[in-house]
Amino acid sequence: MTLFQKGNVNVRKLKEEDKYLLAKWLSDPSVLEFYEGRDQPFDLAKVNQVFYSSGDFKDKCLVEFGGKGIGYIQFYQLDDKAKNVYGLTNGNVYGIDQFIGEIEHWNKRLGTLLVTSMVQFLIENKKADRVVMDPQTSNTRAIRCYEKCGFKKVKLLPNREFHEGEYKDCWFMEYCEESI
Repeated sequence: MTLFQKGNVNVRKLKEEDKYLLAKWLSDPSVLEFYEGRDQPFDLAKVNQVFYSSGDFKDKCLVEFGGKGIGYIQFYQLDDKAKNVYGLTNGNVYGIDQFIGEIEHWNKRLGTLLVTSMVQFLIENKKADRVVMDPQTSNTRAIRCYEKCGFKKVKLLPNREFHEGEYKDCWFMEYCEESI
């Protein structure tokens, strides 16, 4: 089921056969450097556990470019507990996480197209007031992409994510139409 298409980028719900692409991407050290960690490679069993049998509330999607799977994006509505972590008190807030798994598609503005399209989808279809994410502070390429998409750094989250054997700082970033 396609959620949206912008240009040659198509975002659709994850299918069972996508597990092979996820295992390929999530065993690549270049991808894992900022998503899950190079010390945490995925095999098919781990992909099945994390993406297909977890009872979480995330909408998991495959990103296609020109009909070929190139990445992953998920979105989810924040509950009150999650909003509280970020210092938010109300509103319809959605979080997103994403990566381009095919590294030959990095630095070609596909991430910018993907994130801006997802934000538009969430605002128009889910009535999101805000869209948030929390990338590691060292992921400068992704942060530049998110800032191009209208996200603002709101606050530093010290020791937010355990990654490659140590706690890493993250930026709480927010897209809010009235702040643009």
